[in-house]
Amino acid sequence: MGAHTENGGSHDDHSHGDSGSHSTLKGYVTGFVLAVILTVIPFWLVMGKVFDKPHITAIVILAIAAVQIVVHMIYFLHMTSKLEGGWSLLALIFTLMLLVIMLTGSIWVMYHLNANMMPVSAHDMKNMP
Repeated sequence: MGAHTENGGSHDDHSHGDSGSHSTLKGYVTGFVLAVILTVIPFWLVMGKVFDKPHITAIVILAIAAVQIVVHMIYFLHMTSKLEGGWSLLALIFTLMLLVIMLTGSIWVMYHLNANMMPVSAHDMKNMP
């Protein structure tokens, strides 16, 4: 009785509904090549001074980082909408929402603390040791 599950199969069947979640060597090599390319591009952008303005370089690097996160999730973590009936993807989306809320809130608070601090006047600067 201990070797069978509710549907009558044994524990050794490994048919838990996660069809195709394991990658092949080709999948790992593809993920590795994409990850290397997505790592080299930001170095080239910075070292080659491709963009005149630093904030454009930063935005492009952040976009490439987001793409690289997706590559890692698909090729190495095997996170797809089919895995576990979509619950792992839903948990990831919830985690990302919490992360965005926390980061945005922290940046907002720090910006307003900096903007609303009492500025030091020229008179006070003369009296400092």
